[in-house]
Amino acid sequence: MNRYARQMILPEVGAEGQARLSAARVLVVGAGGLAAPVLPQLAGAGVGQLTIMDRDEIAFSNLHRQVLFSESDCGRPKVEVAADRCRDLNREVTVVAEKQALTSQNAAEFVEQAGMVLDCADSYSASYILSDTCLSLGKPLISASVLGLSGYVGGFCGGAPSLRAVFPDAPDSGASCATAGVLGPVVGIIGALQAQMALNLILGLQPSPLGQMVQVDARSFRSTTFRFDEAPEPMRYFPFVSANQLTADDLIIELRNTDEAPDPVHPDARRATVESLKSESTKTKRLAFCCATGLRAWRAAEELHPDWSGEIVLVAASTS
Repeated sequence: MNRYARQMILPEVGAEGQARLSAARVLVVGAGGLAAPVLPQLAGAGVGQLTIMDRDEIAFSNLHRQVLFSESDCGRPKVEVAADRCRDLNREVTVVAEKQALTSQNAAEFVEQAGMVLDCADSYSASYILSDTCLSLGKPLISASVLGLSGYVGGFCGGAPSLRAVFPDAPDSGASCATAGVLGPVVGIIGALQAQMALNLILGLQPSPLGQMVQVDARSFRSTTFRFDEAPEPMRYFPFVSANQLTADDLIIELRNTDEAPDPVHPDARRATVESLKSESTKTKRLAFCCATGLRAWRAAEELHPDWSGEIVLVAASTS
């Protein structure tokens, strides 16, 4: 029996839909908790090519939610193990493992080669870099995020508004899974929805997942959904760049103190406060705020923007 027989019975799939899945090229950024359900679901469905990007190794503390891995995998690169699992599940699928972080420098190269991008990265900077790149190249982006007992998944770009159109301001909280915690099943629910959105998009099902947001609260078992097809793109925003894209002409500000970062993100960086920059004599230079995740830099940019005439960019040291 055809391995895809049970899904090809569906009138939404059939032989034509299966051919679409086989021809699809999907870039999955991040091989952690969200990717744990995403990758086997896409591989199992017969998506033709999966490119997986992640630079990290598997840690023991990952295993409660990153159920694609086992204890014996700890210390191995996530992308290698994830790629092996996908190949074991379906040898008809081409799987490419890229052990590197997504940055503003390499994003366009990888997004250009894909028909669709899935953001499973759990990173502010990666999510917005992907959104900016996908918007520019006209590629669809399925982005998701989970924290604590809740999360969301949405379809952006590719003709729909970008992530910035829905979330134009810096997040209120700087919490992450590492600091605020997360339960594994919540990640599994959101990741499964992310995979379903990807399949719906490949199959051309209506309504399109692009322009659609789904929010899930696992504490109350409630979900809400809304469309944002008409959300306007922000008039201005602060792009993320890599540290090695900065030049001697930039004013580079390291926001972390010496305890957090004994060595600044760039050799030309200086440590200063936002308040001190308001009296800076030259406010036409490109200003680069640097911190660990990019969130503190984003907030600093929002505060200083009314007093700064030059461009302001953000550097997340964790992805530089």
